[in-house]
Amino acid sequence: MQMREIEKNGDEISALGFGAMRLPTKTGRIDKESAKKLIYDSIDNGINFIDTAYPYHGGASESFLGEILQGEYREKVKLCTKMPSWFIKKYEDMEKYLEIQLEKLQTDYIDYYLIHSLGKGSFEKLKEIGVFEFLEDAKAKGKIKNIGFSFHDNVNSFKEIVDAYDWDACLIQYNYLDEQTQAGTEGLKYAHSKGIAVFIMEPLKGGLLAGKVPEKTLKIWDKSPVKRSPADWALRWVLDHPEVTCVISGMGDEEQIKENIKVANEALPNSLTEDELELYDDVKEVYEDLMAVDCTGCGYCMPCPKGVDIPRCFEIYNHKYMFNEGFRASFLYLGQLGGVMGGDETHAGLCTDCGKCVKACPQKIHIPERLGDVSKEIGGRGFKYKLKIGKAVLVPVFSAFMSLSSRL
Repeated sequence: MQMREIEKNGDEISALGFGAMRLPTKTGRIDKESAKKLIYDSIDNGINFIDTAYPYHGGASESFLGEILQGEYREKVKLCTKMPSWFIKKYEDMEKYLEIQLEKLQTDYIDYYLIHSLGKGSFEKLKEIGVFEFLEDAKAKGKIKNIGFSFHDNVNSFKEIVDAYDWDACLIQYNYLDEQTQAGTEGLKYAHSKGIAVFIMEPLKGGLLAGKVPEKTLKIWDKSPVKRSPADWALRWVLDHPEVTCVISGMGDEEQIKENIKVANEALPNSLTEDELELYDDVKEVYEDLMAVDCTGCGYCMPCPKGVDIPRCFEIYNHKYMFNEGFRASFLYLGQLGGVMGGDETHAGLCTDCGKCVKACPQKIHIPERLGDVSKEIGGRGFKYKLKIGKAVLVPVFSAFMSLSSRL
């Protein structure tokens, strides 16, 4: 595994890290046996950085990692988790949640402790209640080894936060569609210039840059004499930046692990050619033309008080535009989010514009407005009547359709 050194503390970090936000699931819960095998295989093949957070998998991610990262496997990895900043109202809350996290992770210390989803507003509030004093005290007691933050705001706010403290690390969203989004390339280079280790989330933009991708992008990639998958191209672009310490990927099966490790071993800094970089520009134009909503599926907007499955609504909506599949999108929307196949209704029409999701969204999407677009364009007129008919008549047809189609 390619290793990248953090100059400030001397840590040798694998270029690829394992993100525990999208672990394999079964009946809505972490599939522990599958997830355990994936993580052990990753560690056995050189990955030594594992990232989680308090809310991942409804709070179960930390506990699961605590169960499996014992003995030699705990010693082989740098474990990263995050302070749930939105729950912090006073100094004592920081102490409380750190103790809870240490207990869930079944460890005496956390290698990298990041303030979760930091922005200008939350940063000012945390400073007022003594966040730096708390972090320094926790570090002096050996409960945390390195101090950092994850970030979802604009580049100017990012620079202000970087300059406000002697940080060890930061975690930013970065991929070839997000060069100018949030911290972006400017923020990446700025943090690196300050000696801060830069970890990357969303390198595949929630899966939009991997797996099933628009046909137009495949034709562009095919122009290259070196044949690579869309996921390979996306990871390689991030790793090409010498300022990047580690790319965190949420890998859900063995094939993804195998491919990502291969890329992480090959993709040295500044290894992409000029011709290859031009291909990225062409592919980026295709995505910008086709994407309806700039959603990564991170789930920070969830749970919705009215039960709307916001990420899935936008996923189906984006696929409609990227793959010109209006009928199929409507069919999936009716069956999966309308409750035709059983379960609760989770469609966009349930939104009451309460605004809770807007405050939580890292991408700053005006979610209720876009859910209105989803409801209008995919649900369509008379959606309530479609649901009644669907539940009474279409269940057998939908079951047959879904058995033949698994692209979404």
